[in-house]
Order: sequence, then C-alpha cells, then structure tokens
Amino acid sequence: MLARACHVGRLALHVNRSTVGSRDTGATAGPITIQETALNYLDGTFPGKGGIEIYHQRWLPDGDPRALLLVAHGYGEHSGRYGNLVDFFVPRGFGIYALDHRGHGRSGGERVHVDSFDDYVDDLKSYSGLIRVAAADMPVYLLGHSMGVFIAVSYAARYQDELAGLILSGGGMGRRGPRPAGVKQPDLAATVSKDPAVVQAYRDDPLVFHGTPPASRRAAMADLAEAMPGRVRAVTLPVLIMAGGASPLGDGEGSQQLYDRVSSEDKTLKLYDGLMHEIFNEPERDQVFADLLAWLEADHPSP
Repeated sequence: MLARACHVGRLALHVNRSTVGSRDTGATAGPITIQETALNYLDGTFPGKGGIEIYHQRWLPDGDPRALLLVAHGYGEHSGRYGNLVDFFVPRGFGIYALDHRGHGRSGGERVHVDSFDDYVDDLKSYSGLIRVAAADMPVYLLGHSMGVFIAVSYAARYQDELAGLILSGGGMGRRGPRPAGVKQPDLAATVSKDPAVVQAYRDDPLVFHGTPPASRRAAMADLAEAMPGRVRAVTLPVLIMAGGASPLGDGEGSQQLYDRVSSEDKTLKLYDGLMHEIFNEPERDQVFADLLAWLEADHPSP
C-alpha cells in the first residue's frame, strides 16, 4: 500500500537549464509520450565521490507523486534508456529519479572504470540525500537493473531503512566475479531484447559504452563477488525480483538464486518466459509494468 503523497520541492542541484523541458533519451524502445515541461522534468549534475560530476534526470507527474522510483541502471548504459518506464509510471502518478553512474553516460570519470562498487553506492547515497531534501516523507523504491542490481542490493544492505522496497531486474547471484583474462566480452547488444529496433538503438547509442572494459575494473568485480552473499543476506525489506527467462546472461537462474538467498520475508519472484535481458524494453513490457504496478500498490508491511 502506498503512503500518502507529499509535496515535492526543488532539488538543490546544478541544473542544465538548456535542457529543462526537453530530453535526449539515447536508445529507448519507444518515444516518451508525456509532455515534459519545466514543472515535471529536470536534469543536471551533482558532485559524486572524489568530486566526479554525476549526471541525473527527474520526471514528475502533474500533482504530488504517489511514490518515487530511484533507478540504478546497468553496465555500459545510462539513465536515458528508461523511457518506457517513464512512459508507463509517470502518467500513473509516480515520480522517477535516475542518475548516470560514474564512468557512464553523461557523468564524468573514465569510461566504465570504478575503483570499488562502493563508489557507485556512495554516489547513489549522495543523490538520495538530495532527493530527501525535496521529498522528505515520500516513499522511495530503489530499482536496479543488471549491474544496478548489485548496486541496489549493496545500497539496501546499508540503508534499507530509507527505502520502501527494492525492485531488481535482470541480475542475480549466478554471476561470479570478473570475467577470466582472455575470455571475450559477449555481444551485449544481442542480449537486450528480441526487438531488432531496440538492439539497433543500443548499438547506435553514442552514450552506451561498446568497448572493452579496463583491466582496472577486475579488482572491483572480484571484491564485489566476495561481498555480495553477505549483502544479499542483510536485505530484509520488501523485494520484487524480475527477469527474462530467455536472457543469454542467465538472468532466470541467477534471479532464482537471489530470491532463495535474500532474507526478506516479503519477497516476490517474476520470471518471464521468452523475454530477454531488458524486460522493460521487450514488446511484452506492458505485462511486466502491470506486474510491477500491482506490487507497488500491494500492502508491504515494514520488516
């Protein structure tokens, strides 16, 4: 059950005034249909850990939101690829906040490099704090996709008292540490969707990283793999886990393992036969979003 809405004020962030009222979404599976004005769309930057500039976007409905969805995107992509999520949930009264992780999209930093996955968590904590200034009593659901699952779980393990719930898409416990040296990076574009237009948009998106990840990332991945089991066990808040059963990345099996190991008593697993890695960008996404909406509107008592 969603809490009573409260007024959302202005974020104390640097705002890109030239882009308020419009948005370059990069690759999406469909156009943004809501009218984005200065009243309900804002983008800008804030200083992340170590002073790296972190880009963010915000979409709000007309009137006070029912709740906020805070999005942690996947590896190599960016917040502009969540247009379908915005299309569905903003007209239904939800606000959406999303950032580009350091080294991704329009944020600063060496491309996809990270010293520690905790740097992503620290940036997200800074962003969440700024959101709380504008919407102190608003229920916030953290939504992590793919790599964002590991960021979201790591965040919740530390700060779950700040969250109303956790939504995890396309990630799980089946991925073990960094890829061995010499093993070829998979063609990620081929995993995202069975819709050829989505795949081509991903390939053509200049904000998506298409190169080889730096070797420096391997140590951060190894540390994350060691820490994840304990972080998953630490999560007790309501959690919804969703994945495409046809994902070549093993999302279904990994999500089942994640569901089995998370400590939350209020936990739900949704596996979608025939869907690929990006379930929000598949032709069947309306069913996925309907399931997510039903979960958001259900009664989830605090643990």
